[in-house]
Amino acid sequence: MNSRHALLMVAATCTVALLAAALAAPERLSQGDPGMAYAGPLKLPPFGADNRGRPLLGYLLQGASVVALPAIGAGLLVSFLGALGGLLRCVANPGMEALLHGLRELVGALPRMVVILVVALVLPLDWRGLGSLALVWALLAAPGAMDEAAEVAGRLGGARFVEALKAHGFSHLRIYLVHVLALNLRPVVVRQGAETAMQVVFLEVGLSYLALAENQPSFTHPDTSRSWADLLYLGYPSVILDIPTGHALVLGLLLIAGIALMATTLTAAARAR
Repeated sequence: MNSRHALLMVAATCTVALLAAALAAPERLSQGDPGMAYAGPLKLPPFGADNRGRPLLGYLLQGASVVALPAIGAGLLVSFLGALGGLLRCVANPGMEALLHGLRELVGALPRMVVILVVALVLPLDWRGLGSLALVWALLAAPGAMDEAAEVAGRLGGARFVEALKAHGFSHLRIYLVHVLALNLRPVVVRQGAETAMQVVFLEVGLSYLALAENQPSFTHPDTSRSWADLLYLGYPSVILDIPTGHALVLGLLLIAGIALMATTLTAAARAR
């Protein structure tokens, strides 16, 4: 097994683990046992308990259910739009390319966090959730992906590259899907998609942590669910106070590191040969 295959297996394992945790998430946390409050992983395997004796495993599973589908969906959308931008550069249609370039410039100039916060505030309560915010984040990230993919396609020669391969007898399907997309645009669109998925997870954790700090309802999930931000919020006091919740902080950081590992290994596995 070469390094590329090993990296791909690591990324696939992280993705499957995230989806499996999301599917196994309970609707509500257990009532907990006050006698097990602040229990560590050795006393209450596998991850210990919170300040009310509730297993941290429930936090992990519910947090995964909050981020899994929105993050992966946003990553796939950005990859698709990035690939579309690269493929359109290989089509001899200056009018369409100019229109798309103008749209990319307009959307790309918008400040993402400001737009996200405005959308989170104006959305009806029934529509609030990470899915809506992830969609907006993906649309705001798409112009950068499309521009980079278009630049790569331009370095290939754009429409001239396609015409040269057609002269050698290749079909349109093979030219666009194999020679342009799979062999040349793959590193760009995969990296952009993986980074977007990671950013959506970080966005959810950040917004949820701020909501907890201000004692406000979260924009990303219902009050009956818990986020990975709850682990960080629960564990952070152990850094400055004598509160035995360090295991919650470590678990939260490890989960975030796992998402970063998934994105970086997938990017490395898709790099150009």
